Amino acid sequence: MNAPQARREIETRIRSAEAELLGLSHRIHAHPELAFEEVRASAWLAELLAAGGFTVDHGCYGLNTAVRATVGSGPVHVGICAEYDALPGIGHACGHNIIAAAAAGAGIGLAGLADDLGLTITVLGTPAEEGGGGKILMLERGAFDGLDAAMMVHPAAVEMAAMPGTAVSVFDVSYRGTPAHAGAYPERGVNAADAMTVAQVAIGLLRQQTAGTDRIQGIVTEAGSAANIIPDTSRGQWIVRADSQVALAPLTDRVQRCFEAGALATGCELGLTPACPDYADLRPDPGLLALYRANAEALGRTFPELPAGMTGAATDMGNVSHVVPTIHPMLGLDCLPAVNHQPEFTAACVTPAADRAVVEGAIAMAWTAADLAGA
Repeated sequence: MNAPQARREIETRIRSAEAELLGLSHRIHAHPELAFEEVRASAWLAELLAAGGFTVDHGCYGLNTAVRATVGSGPVHVGICAEYDALPGIGHACGHNIIAAAAAGAGIGLAGLADDLGLTITVLGTPAEEGGGGKILMLERGAFDGLDAAMMVHPAAVEMAAMPGTAVSVFDVSYRGTPAHAGAYPERGVNAADAMTVAQVAIGLLRQQTAGTDRIQGIVTEAGSAANIIPDTSRGQWIVRADSQVALAPLTDRVQRCFEAGALATGCELGLTPACPDYADLRPDPGLLALYRANAEALGRTFPELPAGMTGAATDMGNVSHVVPTIHPMLGLDCLPAVNHQPEFTAACVTPAADRAVVEGAIAMAWTAADLAGA
């Protein structure tokens, strides 16, 4: 089979499966599940791939909602990653329903041709991208061993060939103090909420001396239960972002010393616990990226010269990219001013533009895999 025939056959197979792919996307979108809880989404992905001729392992690598589906036995082994976890409160505001459906579509498009093209195709259902580091756990447990390339597509407001993915550290913070009557015996209390406030002021001042691309963000999840009780407990979660793992480590240390300052100033006991493994910066493979971009453009997708936003986003696909040649292009949904992690973006992820992104993202990835095999 020559290259033009292969491309036509791949596109035909994916477009023939459009109803099933969009059904998967919309179903996942309508039933959002949080990190490591994607029971229905992972099962739906596994079922669709099994029906498409894949050998499927659901609940692998020690993760109940991980999926490994493989077809073909060619010498070039390509992994296609699916994500399907949602965000708390706002559902699929990062469009992981689109990611899962596009990955399934690319796999289905290649399934019947893999051996003829010299490919082995593995679709990896990867849980908990939103803060859990599912791919990192799977990477450590061998899921990406033997791959010649790994790829996925991700929706955004505008099209991007390469997401500028940063390195990220996420940790939980807690302070333990002593409760007391806030009016009658305040001197007997040790105020855990004050410790959190001191730390946040220190971080605010620290930002004057950080790089322009660094990001320090956090939320306070607990800081007392009544105004007339000195709070004995405060808790929060904080994120530190930097351009690279090398830059991340010293910045994280400086931020954590701000929390130590809160404990020192108030006399509280400090607890710092990693919330998930550190995410590495994303390093797209130039050659693979060029193949993908040409294929996306052949489908009529365009890449603005100066795309807006996404200067500090991160993904656990970054860790994969340090080990396996990787791409993580962004599929534009033409939905500005709505952007990722907004309720308006949740709504944008089941529009006609989102459905088009599922199908064309699948075709572009499948064509790229065929190109990699020399088809």
